[in-house]
Amino acid sequence: MRDRCATRRTAPETAPPPGIRKPLPPRLFAVHGTNAETRWEALRGEDYLTPDGLFFVRNHTATPLIDAAAWRLTLWGDALRGGPVAFTYRDLLGMPAETVTAFIECAGNGRRLYGEQQNQEVSGTPWRLGAVGVARWRGVRLAALLDRAGMSDRAVALMPRGLDADYVEAGENLGRVRRPLPVAKALDDVLVAYEMNGRPLPPDHGHPARLVVPGWVGAASIKWLGDVEVSAEPLESPWSTRLYRMHGPGHPPGGGPPLTRMGVKSAFELPWPARLEAGREHLLRGRSWSGGGRVVRAEVSDDEGVSWRPARLLGDRHPHGWVRWTFPWTPREAGNLHLLVRAADETGAVQPGHAAYNVFGYGFDAVVRHPVLVT
Repeated sequence: MRDRCATRRTAPETAPPPGIRKPLPPRLFAVHGTNAETRWEALRGEDYLTPDGLFFVRNHTATPLIDAAAWRLTLWGDALRGGPVAFTYRDLLGMPAETVTAFIECAGNGRRLYGEQQNQEVSGTPWRLGAVGVARWRGVRLAALLDRAGMSDRAVALMPRGLDADYVEAGENLGRVRRPLPVAKALDDVLVAYEMNGRPLPPDHGHPARLVVPGWVGAASIKWLGDVEVSAEPLESPWSTRLYRMHGPGHPPGGGPPLTRMGVKSAFELPWPARLEAGREHLLRGRSWSGGGRVVRAEVSDDEGVSWRPARLLGDRHPHGWVRWTFPWTPREAGNLHLLVRAADETGAVQPGHAAYNVFGYGFDAVVRHPVLVT
């Protein structure tokens, strides 16, 4: 395998931290360096889609400002029948468009809970559960672009690459963000998106165009897409060998296979910790999602999982999105407790009680114990 692209304090109310363009008010976001996590209580009362202004930001470096008129998407490689083919922004707008409603989620979403819930030390951005959002993406199927570029039947892998700056880790230049994508997935449901929730992509979310890889880890949905290698041989990058695979006890030497599909997860639309009044009914709200397909069930427990009661599922249930739910709850007495919610998807997958440990804290999918102070 080869990688031919290698080497080359909380924010104020109105000002983003260096590297992010949109405002990140502390009441809406928790800022982690170059990244911004959505606070779940900010989603309470919002509709199905995550507004652009509430969508989390995951940046390896900084958000670039790219002129759509000058931008080009180049497809190249030894599995094209001709030479490189470049598409302009206008070219994309002129092609048949498709729309998909899908979540994008960082593979490390929930990483902080390895320590808080399982007493396990992991490294990486300390997301709790806010590194996920659902949007309506519009663009051109990657399969259509590959067909126009003349992809041959020798193709086995693609290497989409972004236009953000080179990423340097511990003094080593890893080059621009890029991650291999199997041809089978690329031809299935991958979108080259230029709109988010009915408007052109904002800079922080990939303007002029990005990949949307439904159900897979967010690292696959390359932002600020600049080129795609189309290869007759397997491809690798640091984002598929060193990063975004399971390392540590219980995993193979050198790590498990590159991460793809996300697991089943759930979250309450509540502050962390939440403060609720005893003796009156509260209508709890939340959302559940899965990379495996539609969520078909959500259940809530207020007794550490001894008993579970069904939540009421609401409205839209897109196969690559999430489902909203409500649960009426009346706490009887004051004190500290935990609220738990677990979901199941249409494949039969259910949130486990314990997440599989790995040193980078990827894939936390365990039932979350949300702390509540009842007063």
